[in-house]
Formats: sequence, C-alpha cells, structure tokens
Amino acid sequence: QVQFVESGGGLVQPGGSLKLACSASGISFNIRSMGWYRQAPGKLREVVATINTGGDPTYADPVRGRFTISRDNAKMTVSLHMNKLNAGDTAVYYCNQSPPIASSWGQGTQVTVSP
Repeated sequence: QVQFVESGGGLVQPGGSLKLACSASGISFNIRSMGWYRQAPGKLREVVATINTGGDPTYADPVRGRFTISRDNAKMTVSLHMNKLNAGDTAVYYCNQSPPIASSWGQGTQVTVSP
C-alpha cells in the first residue's frame, strides 16, 4: 500500500522558516521523482517543488529562491526547507510522487503564516 506521511507544519510569523518532512512507503522510492504540493483555502492543489532520482530540483515561481527540496533515498524521505515565508505560503502541504498518484494523497501538514 502506497503511503505518504507529512510532518513539520505549524504557525510561523512572516519571514520565518519551517522544514517539512515526508516519509514514503509502498513505492520503489529510489526510482521515483518526488514532489511537494500545497492547497490553500478555496484554491486548487498546486505543485511547489519536485526532485528527480538524480537529486535535481525544480521549483514553482512563487517559491524559487526561498524553498529547498531534498531527498534521502536510504530513509525514503523527502524534505522541504522553507525560508522567508509569507502569507501566500499558507496552505496544507502534501508530498507525493511526481507526477502524483491520485489515490495516495496523505493527510498533509498545515502551514500557517501569520503575525
């Protein structure tokens, strides 16, 4: 059974930082590109960052230069280090393969940026 478990979210002030973590199971992790996604209230889920099997990242324009995605194949984990957070980053953050497995979204982790 494919499962993604996200953690590390919370409430942070504008300009602050958070590090999200995702643990994967039930997939051949080391041969899959992975991604972080987010869904803000009233908006569609969107891709935030992806990382391929070679460790090469891609970033959505709103987060480029502020977020860093990384992976640990041995631990089957993918992380998202977020800096200079702003209100526009408030959302539920999810990890999944890239492209995502539609039936395997986890619960996500809430990130709220507020004074």
